[in-house]
Amino acid sequence: MHIGILQCGHFPTADGYPEQAYGDLYARLLAGRGLTFTTWSVVDMEFPGDVRDAEGWLVTGSKHGAYEDHPFIPPLETFVREAYAQDIPLVGICFGHQMIAQALGGKVEKFEGGWSLGRQTYQIEGKDVALNAWHQDQVTRIPDEARTIGSSDFCEHAALAYKGRAFSVQGHPEFEDGEIDLLLNVRRAALSEDQAREVRSNLGKPMSNSLLADQIAAFFKEPAHV
Repeated sequence: MHIGILQCGHFPTADGYPEQAYGDLYARLLAGRGLTFTTWSVVDMEFPGDVRDAEGWLVTGSKHGAYEDHPFIPPLETFVREAYAQDIPLVGICFGHQMIAQALGGKVEKFEGGWSLGRQTYQIEGKDVALNAWHQDQVTRIPDEARTIGSSDFCEHAALAYKGRAFSVQGHPEFEDGEIDLLLNVRRAALSEDQAREVRSNLGKPMSNSLLADQIAAFFKEPAHV
């Protein structure tokens, strides 16, 4: 199955770390599950010609806010609405989770409770799911066609399902320890000592990335399952 990755940002780089694009991280996450990938860097205004250019679409993370004034956001919202209207499976991760919600009538805001950083435990469809997070923005009002299937004490709408046509999560199943370590280094100035210490203390603990990868792949192949 051919999946189009809509790359909404550029993953940071630093000396001593491998250079990676968001598209590479998702291809790694979903490897071995019968999917092939093409990446369009929509953040650079590189858009597919048609919503049928792939059999499913994955909207990636980004440092940007879905509500911010960037040239790529209005055409991305239009693309999401068109794909959804044509029943093409959509998956959103972090910024992608927020973008799908916003495009389909929800609301995204900077959360007054602050940042969610590093390993977090969510309840998704009755299961404890551990994913890395790195966000302050949250979906604060879900679209009419969505239902919340995952949450935590910090994030009320951590996973959404849209009548079998879209599925999204706030956490980052594509982030392993190496990605969190990199973010700790390149964004260190923005973190308090306590925040950095807590994030580092959770490195190496078990994660549910593989579980989410299985769920995402299953959704692309049989979207009605959520």
